[in-house]
Amino acid sequence: MRRANAQIACGLAFAGNPQHRVQPAAKPKTVAAMPERIPLLKARLLVENGDHVKIGTPLYEDKENTDIVFASPGAGKIKKIVYGPRRVIREIVIQLDDEETAETFTPYPPKELLRLSPGALKEILLKGGVWPVIRDIVYRKVADPAQTPAAVWMATDNQDPFHPPAETWLSSPEDRRFFQTGRQALEILCSRVFFCRCTDFPPLDPEIEKIVTHRISGGYPREDPAVIHYHSKTGPDQNLAWFVSGQDVRLLGEFLESGRFPVRRTVAVSGIPVEGRYVQTRIGTPLDTLAEPGKANGHRWVVGGLFRGYSSVPESHLSLYETALGLIEESGRRELLGFMRPGYNKPTCSRTFLSVFNPSPLPVDADMHGSKRACVNCGNCTRACPVQILPQFTYKCILAGEIEEALSHGMLDCVECGLCSYVCPSKIELCRTFQETKQAYFRQRI
Repeated sequence: MRRANAQIACGLAFAGNPQHRVQPAAKPKTVAAMPERIPLLKARLLVENGDHVKIGTPLYEDKENTDIVFASPGAGKIKKIVYGPRRVIREIVIQLDDEETAETFTPYPPKELLRLSPGALKEILLKGGVWPVIRDIVYRKVADPAQTPAAVWMATDNQDPFHPPAETWLSSPEDRRFFQTGRQALEILCSRVFFCRCTDFPPLDPEIEKIVTHRISGGYPREDPAVIHYHSKTGPDQNLAWFVSGQDVRLLGEFLESGRFPVRRTVAVSGIPVEGRYVQTRIGTPLDTLAEPGKANGHRWVVGGLFRGYSSVPESHLSLYETALGLIEESGRRELLGFMRPGYNKPTCSRTFLSVFNPSPLPVDADMHGSKRACVNCGNCTRACPVQILPQFTYKCILAGEIEEALSHGMLDCVECGLCSYVCPSKIELCRTFQETKQAYFRQRI
């Protein structure tokens, strides 16, 4: 594989991290699967209220590809199924047994794994319910097992504030072995597997550092596989690519070696009302086991990172892909004549505030700090975009219904990093518009 060093000259840098220690979490009373949080999924239930399931029992499947099933993250009784508008399945809540049991599959140690064909390995991962951790780079949906990608990208680093660094979940020899086994499985599925790391992150185990193919420097979201793939591909024939997050590479390896669906997750918890920390917990854990709701009044619960995450509530659960929970202050107050104040402590990408000269870490909150306005062509989004798609023009094409022109601007190259929305002084939800339009375009094609 080709090794490369790359400087991605865009993005933003952020300061601050939780304390570098991992706390084990107590076993929760419930866990949940959250089909609504799987992009472009039309879920069909395979269980009913009151059913008893094991860890790894299929809970739901993709209506459009019934080979793709999603496994239960716990063993116990189906307590409730929560629906949203149009009967979208939001949560499948499982009341956990005191002693949990698990579905068992044939284990494949590394030597036996290497004897498998790509087709046989796909069937094993699909039946085990672990295939959904392999995702498509363009739409960030579950990868189509019928396709063969031009490349598969692995990434252990995540600069979206704040996520657990690799050393928190690759600390044991067993975890490092599982990670290597997961990598070998991906190499069976695709001949071109790339492993990217940020240059300023601490080095990992020497055996893992040996397999790094791309070392990246620059601001967020430089570490995102979609960004690196965009800057690495040489033609449209390489557009189809997959990616797997670091913890999910380990999950693949653990599943193959143990023959059981793994549920471990290391999650970063951050915010002023909580002591920032890393928590050893499990997929689908309740959010209120990660932080006490009583200490977080006046704060927004953001799951999955400040830029790619979503707002939630303490009674909800951690979805399949998420490894971060942030409690962000949200006062809802309007600042009188705020646009006229010097703003020495306000996070901004604009030079109209004095904070541009403040080198200290600045507080972040969830308030709007202004009202939504029309696009003023300031160019902030273009300067921040890591894939140079000219967001303001792409946005206007979408508003005008000129989807073909939006595609020519590179709409499908959008990595949904959220920077364009963050830097927009007009408070336009550019990223959400691109995400929804991409998904609508995909649905029209199938």
